[in-house]
Amino acid sequence: MRIPQQLSLGVSLQDDATFENFYLAESDPNSQVVALLQLFANGENPEQVVYIWGETGSGVSHLLQSVCQSAESSGRSFQYLPLADLTAMDPAAILDGLEQLDLVCIDDLHLLENQPQWQTALFHLYNRTRDSGRQLLLGGRKPPRGLNLVLADLQSRFQWSLLFQLRSMNDSDKIAALCRRSRLRGFELPEDVALYILHRAPRDTRALFLLLEQLDRASLMAQRKVTIPFVKQVLDI
Repeated sequence: MRIPQQLSLGVSLQDDATFENFYLAESDPNSQVVALLQLFANGENPEQVVYIWGETGSGVSHLLQSVCQSAESSGRSFQYLPLADLTAMDPAAILDGLEQLDLVCIDDLHLLENQPQWQTALFHLYNRTRDSGRQLLLGGRKPPRGLNLVLADLQSRFQWSLLFQLRSMNDSDKIAALCRRSRLRGFELPEDVALYILHRAPRDTRALFLLLEQLDRASLMAQRKVTIPFVKQVLDI
């Protein structure tokens, strides 16, 4: 159940941010993280606090939102908080009472470094969540030890978490992920077209998937297959 505050904050989950859409290569070490988070989302894992981190495009935000999507399907109460959209707001007003929810997911923790008020508010939320026996999922681009925080106690709390680093995708993974995502969207993206896009577009996976959505819409409107000439025409790359 999504609480009213989720809507009033203007925060929404991306429809395609699901476990099913998260690309895993064969023998991918990220498989362990995904399996644990699937249990965590449904309240089937006893861990109270999990912290995942990885480079831009590694899928941290995707997995945090996947956990929320799965929690919602299980009827659990949750809140997803991307700090990239919220640091200009009053942290106390946003975080007050969230320890009553089954699950709180906080994204973009690397943005805490110049936010002492947010650090203090999150420290208190962390303690309240632990005391109430609820679950907290944390994500960002840096591990706890890599965060330059004024509040050392918050950093130590983060370090107590069950910690995972996500492996970033290589070029072969990104091509495979683009082709797989296109099939899930209902169209075929040839590998040579995916390679063409990868060599000319931003290499961040989220940016690549947004381009894929753009191509999907354009191909539907034009009733054309996605080829290299069509990509050149639509994306101007």
